[in-house]
Amino acid sequence: MRPRSLDEFLGQRKILGDGKFLRSWIESDRIPNLIFWGPPGCGKTTLARIISQQTRSSFISLSAVNSGVKDIKEAIEQARHYLRSQGSRTILFVDEIHRFNKVQQDALLPHMEEGTVSLIGATTENPSFSINGALLSRSKVVRLERLDESDLARILERALMDPERGVISVPEGMGFSVEPEVISWMAGQSEGDARKALGFLDSLFQSWVSQSTERGESPLTLARSLELISAERTQVYDRSGEEHYNVISAFIKSIRSSDPHAGLYYLARMLESGESPVFIARRLVVLASEDIGNADPRALSLAISVKDAVEFLGLPEGRIPLAQAVTYLAAAPKSNASYLGIGEALTEVKNSGSLPVPFHLRNAVTGLMKSEGYGSGYQYAHDHLGQRVKQHHLPQEIRGRRFYKPKDVGLEKQIKEKLDRINSDFD
Repeated sequence: MRPRSLDEFLGQRKILGDGKFLRSWIESDRIPNLIFWGPPGCGKTTLARIISQQTRSSFISLSAVNSGVKDIKEAIEQARHYLRSQGSRTILFVDEIHRFNKVQQDALLPHMEEGTVSLIGATTENPSFSINGALLSRSKVVRLERLDESDLARILERALMDPERGVISVPEGMGFSVEPEVISWMAGQSEGDARKALGFLDSLFQSWVSQSTERGESPLTLARSLELISAERTQVYDRSGEEHYNVISAFIKSIRSSDPHAGLYYLARMLESGESPVFIARRLVVLASEDIGNADPRALSLAISVKDAVEFLGLPEGRIPLAQAVTYLAAAPKSNASYLGIGEALTEVKNSGSLPVPFHLRNAVTGLMKSEGYGSGYQYAHDHLGQRVKQHHLPQEIRGRRFYKPKDVGLEKQIKEKLDRINSDFD
């Protein structure tokens, strides 16, 4: 039931509707290097095949799951042969391209630049994390969305009625039909995945075939359909789709709000659904610095240690240090003062530009620079009591600005008290 043309393709109207960029590229036969990013069953592979059929290009397909550099080299040689013998360009389709390591991804680069192949990669992973920068900079990322229920319903109806490839084309399919509620149920249970929707239909059909007493003409009801197929619904979670962002957002916000119970729940959701434990650990490292910071400096060290432990252990044991990190970070005092501070400092730099560094802070590395006053008046902190001297360090134009504003929590309370004493000397 895979669509064979753009007219048969359902969904993705934002990129394939009339006048939209991907349709224009296909119709004008000007296909750049592309990365199709989207959830399972949304049409990434199908689109690549349609592009090869509706453009004047040869098509070579690789799966990154079972291909290596040797396979890439063979594909490139085949593409060169097509160019010499037929004068045709080649589209190299790499399914699950995020599974290629850096060396394998780098092996594609010179051939993309030479125009030997136009790359179309398909991935369910966020390309920012899974595709190296050099390859990403040479490609257009096209985001595909999960299919809505109306599109899935149309796909299922087509599969029921198509005389060449649908259910009625199968001998046992004669007399097989379902009530509209069954179509709606299957579409709603498929989580935007056309492959899963067709899997539901196939399971229902096979179960119906095995029930030799039910070969009548009456459409199957929803109740009977649920009896015939497994109604078990897989967890709604996709490592690159919307639910991925919903769950990781809830995970971080629960820990930030000092709720270890919710933190552990969302951790379990992600682990059970196949999320990368290293991705989870990476987010915890960010949280330890952004949301806890100097209120408990041990939090960042713990998060880094947990990241190392997860990489060392893998799963299932890696869930244990991850749980330790979640509970510790949730219980830790919270401060985002460092995070806010760098944000304010960056804003100041954007607003005021490259202000002159005070002369007493400049290094006098030549005689001329020393004669110009570089380093003049600088006081070496270690020569003074408390390693603190009364001298300004910010440019004259923003002297007195305070970017770091520690809070009255945890260790940061002590830092605040110390800085308050020191800053009072300049107020």
